[in-house]
Amino acid sequence: MINKVYGLLGICSKAGKLISGTDIVLEHLAKRKVSLVIVAEDASEKTIKNIKYYCEKENVELLIYGNIDENSKAIGKHNKAIIGILDKNLAVAIQKVIHGGEEFGKN
Repeated sequence: MINKVYGLLGICSKAGKLISGTDIVLEHLAKRKVSLVIVAEDASEKTIKNIKYYCEKENVELLIYGNIDENSKAIGKHNKAIIGILDKNLAVAIQKVIHGGEEFGKN
């Protein structure tokens, strides 16, 4: 499962359908361009709380998954705790893999 998620994140990154970093993700959330937000499990409590607030406000799914190093490596970046997926179809594919192929709901 982990390899599939990181493979999909790599595809998103190469396709230009992924953003990373707090400021840019918040900016795109406000513009309603983000379909899914992934936050690393080892991100600070304040960061998780802040991103969760904005995701709930914009009705965007938030997943807490992986750690900063693994997530960053998958997208070809360094030290990124927050990842935003811009493409709806790729976001759905990632959610299905993380949720074990089961149905999922928003928030």
